[in-house]
Amino acid sequence: MQLFLSTKWAGLFIALALVFTLLSPASAVRLQAFPRPWLDANITCDPQHQGFQVFKWLRDGAGGLFSRPFSKTLASTKPSPALYSRYKNDVVIRFNVTTPEEEHALAQAADQMFLDIWAFTPDWVDVRIRKDDVSSLLSLLPRSLRPSVLIHDVAAAVWATYPSETADNVMLGFGKLNIAKMKTSFERMGKLFFRDYQTLAVITNWLRLLETMFPSIAGLVSIGKSYEGRDILALRVGAGNETKQDRKTILIAGGLHGREWISTSTINYLVWSVLTSYEKDRMITKLLKHFDLIFIPVLNPDGYEYTWQTDRLWRKSRQQTKLRFCRGMDLDHAFGYAWEDSRHQTDPCSESYGGDQPFEAIEAFELAKWAKSETANGVKFVAFLDLHSYSQQVLFPYAYSCSVDPPNKENLEELAIGLAKALRRPHGERYRVDSACEGVVLHADSEGDAVSRVEAAGGSAIDWFYHDLRARYSYQIKLRDTGSYGFLLPSKQIVPTGEETLNALKYLGDYLLGNNGIESSPFRPSAGEWKDLRGRRR
Repeated sequence: MQLFLSTKWAGLFIALALVFTLLSPASAVRLQAFPRPWLDANITCDPQHQGFQVFKWLRDGAGGLFSRPFSKTLASTKPSPALYSRYKNDVVIRFNVTTPEEEHALAQAADQMFLDIWAFTPDWVDVRIRKDDVSSLLSLLPRSLRPSVLIHDVAAAVWATYPSETADNVMLGFGKLNIAKMKTSFERMGKLFFRDYQTLAVITNWLRLLETMFPSIAGLVSIGKSYEGRDILALRVGAGNETKQDRKTILIAGGLHGREWISTSTINYLVWSVLTSYEKDRMITKLLKHFDLIFIPVLNPDGYEYTWQTDRLWRKSRQQTKLRFCRGMDLDHAFGYAWEDSRHQTDPCSESYGGDQPFEAIEAFELAKWAKSETANGVKFVAFLDLHSYSQQVLFPYAYSCSVDPPNKENLEELAIGLAKALRRPHGERYRVDSACEGVVLHADSEGDAVSRVEAAGGSAIDWFYHDLRARYSYQIKLRDTGSYGFLLPSKQIVPTGEETLNALKYLGDYLLGNNGIESSPFRPSAGEWKDLRGRRR
């Protein structure tokens, strides 16, 4: 039999084969990872189309060619009824706190009842609780604290965040895309991809595809393994170092907390926007010529995967603790700087438990080890953005204490205000600027000592990057919204949130370039200077 492939289909075969070869055996990912056709009227799904037949053959058969078998069974991304029933009696309520006494009472009640604290600002605290337990909670609080209901049906809100169609339809749609001209189709692919939240396998495939499409400016690496052995992937984007100086780098991380899906989707949006805007957008092009951008969409892959399979509102990692029935560590309280200030460090059942010692959480340790290795190899971290949800805040160091000011506080505040304005510009959403300590620490108790509010304060990622890695501009940005949906932000808000954050990233780059990035003075204060700083009150 004469075998013949036209030039067109040969190109298609090579392009898809390259994608398959990039998939590591350990990841066992499936090509259920790609955008959804039913969301774009211009994309039709014809299983008899020659392109789809070639793609289907590659999907089902090419795995054997590369010793990477893929399952032909594509499961629905909708959660099981058991997952829905987990939350059917839950509500989210808000307390407007006005006095230290109210905050202290709420903190004690949260500890006593193991409450799931969703968000906290200097003005309010949101709590997820079973309807039957509301009266018990109120009995522990002063009469002045009476809640309002933000989410009446948590189960319905949870259900709505999962994609509604099966991965089979994803495959059909991707089979119709013009792979031979993928770069020209990339804008359409992006619009499809960001119509839904995506699974870890989807994100893995997406990142590998981006690396394949933009090899001159993008490189994908694993910075380490999670507790359960998953790769923690980072995509480095940069247009090359035009000088012999150390390469200045901006690190953007998300997904420290499993349930904060919008943080992961936002980083995916930033990656896609930066890559497709290079040499088209002046500021993006300038940014990539002067800095490397490193994106980590899912720092907590185990927790993220768990939110898709078992518990949509899971926060921590999945690492085993000293208590068998209380798994997981809060990665944002697992870093080494001021870790001892973490109030909940001895309670593995706490949502803010960061381990029994600094960097006990595997994922935090892997990030720190990788970052230190990068600095030893000439990388200079000039900024760190840690994306979270929710409450629409821009927070700067220090998180562990309000009684200590960072040495460049004025610069941090100035840039934070600019970032908040940049976030507001695309869609009018207001972001509040605060010191990170404001959300977790009161100014002082009656004896003048700092008092923890409802969450641990020490061991935060932004404090560690700021102090130990000398990333002079470190921020935690809490994305949309302000409580109407909380962690269950509808997928239709992925793109608007991404647009806001992209505008903030461009503002950050412009600020750093105008300020030459970093002050040249030595960063670490002397012991005497630290003593003086610790003596100051806000």
